[in-house]
Amino acid sequence: MIRVAVAGAAGRMGEAVCEAVAGAEDMKLTGRADPLLETSVRDVLPDADVLVDFTRPDTALANALEAVHAGVHVVIGTTGFDAAPLADARPAQAGARANVLIAPNFAIGAVLLMRFAEEAARHMAKAEIIELHHDAKLDAPSGTAARTAELMAAASGGSPPPIHSVRLPGLVAHQEVILGDLGQTLTIRHDTINRESFMPGVLLAIRRVGALESSPVVGLENLLF
Repeated sequence: MIRVAVAGAAGRMGEAVCEAVAGAEDMKLTGRADPLLETSVRDVLPDADVLVDFTRPDTALANALEAVHAGVHVVIGTTGFDAAPLADARPAQAGARANVLIAPNFAIGAVLLMRFAEEAARHMAKAEIIELHHDAKLDAPSGTAARTAELMAAASGGSPPPIHSVRLPGLVAHQEVILGDLGQTLTIRHDTINRESFMPGVLLAIRRVGALESSPVVGLENLLF
């Protein structure tokens, strides 16, 4: 059994992760950390093999560093923070391993969109990205859009495409990549209808984070392709 603790457990994504972990036959939910529950990450780490973080950009790095220091693997869905310090993070106990996976998006369809857009960028002249999220999302552009732009720039050898951010009530998570060339356009779109769409990717990350050969790793695509 993989023992899993969730940071941000009282949030919408955190609650969904807790439910998914509790329903997985090979996992056990061992801790819920959240200020609203009056439980800290430090409280839940001793009983965990993996910490899943869906918190805020201003707390995710500290949570991850604390987990790595304790020898606990980390799966991070929080975006909008500088993850560079994680490259030098090490467990306090000699010989222990603690890997970190950061995924801007856990929806399999969104990961496929990024892969398709990366390939299309090699062949189309220009592109722009439109990302649309609920009005409570803190970061803009989204981590998914930023990652898509990064992959497209690397594939085309040019500059990252412009990103347009929309924040409105009624939305969940949506992204369009519009590419243009002589006499034609190509649109690639992914729509997240509800947060359940992220759960297969989260569970996959929990199962595979301990086997990563390097850390930190950015992108769920590293577990799919």
